[in-house]
Amino acid sequence: MRSALRWALPLAALPPLALLGFGLTRDVKNLPSALVGEPAPDFRLEDMTVPADSISLAEHRGRVVVLNYFASWCLPCIVEHPELVRLRADYDPDDVTLLGVLYQDAPEKGRAFMRRHGGEWPAVVDYGSRTAIRYGVYGVPETFLITPEGTVAYKLVGPLDRRAAPVFRAKIDSLLAVRAAGAGDVERLESADGSTR
Repeated sequence: MRSALRWALPLAALPPLALLGFGLTRDVKNLPSALVGEPAPDFRLEDMTVPADSISLAEHRGRVVVLNYFASWCLPCIVEHPELVRLRADYDPDDVTLLGVLYQDAPEKGRAFMRRHGGEWPAVVDYGSRTAIRYGVYGVPETFLITPEGTVAYKLVGPLDRRAAPVFRAKIDSLLAVRAAGAGDVERLESADGSTR
């Protein structure tokens, strides 16, 4: 009996240790999203800057959309903000729309955040986090990449910092290349017989 206990206790500790080791080696930014490959949930939310206005996701159809959940109280959001400013400056807004979603924060604090850190892109207020729930947001910052057709192509958990930016930009560039290739197909069809099919 004593020899069985000598082996039973260490063996019983193996599964929890294996689970702990697995958890420690996982990249927390690589959380799978059930939305990737699915239509992005549409919304119409209050404009953070002009509360009488609203912005919908659908009005940006035809462009790649970078949907960034942020908050003024979020330190990683401050870290990622310069990269968002660069991203906004580097892409034509007719090709890539950057859209901020204020998460569990007051609009006046969100406006102060944007004034303090710069950046000129639309942002909306997600009262009650209803849209965040539909997107499966765990916390901020989280950024979604949405195709011109309205499909979620990628989800980044954590800041879009200098480490994450090259991969994120490569994904944007590939979506723009696919969009351009599709437009080329339409142009070839138009020039072939003068009509669009």
